[in-house]
Amino acid sequence: MMYLLDTNTLIHFFKGRGRVAERLLATPPNQVGISAIVLHELQTGIAKSTQPVKRRRQLESLVSAAVLFPFGRPEAAASALIRANLERAGTPIGPLDTLIAGTALANRAILITHNTQEFSRVSNLTLDDWY
Repeated sequence: MMYLLDTNTLIHFFKGRGRVAERLLATPPNQVGISAIVLHELQTGIAKSTQPVKRRRQLESLVSAAVLFPFGRPEAAASALIRANLERAGTPIGPLDTLIAGTALANRAILITHNTQEFSRVSNLTLDDWY
């Protein structure tokens, strides 16, 4: 079983919110994934942070232990279908969330997010909230 961590889950982890750290530390590192899209979002946050050195160190420590999911052809194809289906239904989600959901589907991963309301619109996407 593979878990793909959404950006908000990692922010909760870094800030010690909810039960994210407890759940994450109880999960084998080879079952924890971070998508290139989430990495981008976190690096953007660090670039804007008032504590970039501390935040970069936290991120590098986590990324070095987790599986990094690239964004390639399978992820692009899955994301395109998600976007088309949600737009057709009139229920789109954010563009980066579409890419994160596509990454989870393409890799048959469970998406760990506190944003279940938005992601629940994506067909066949398995969600869990560790918050």
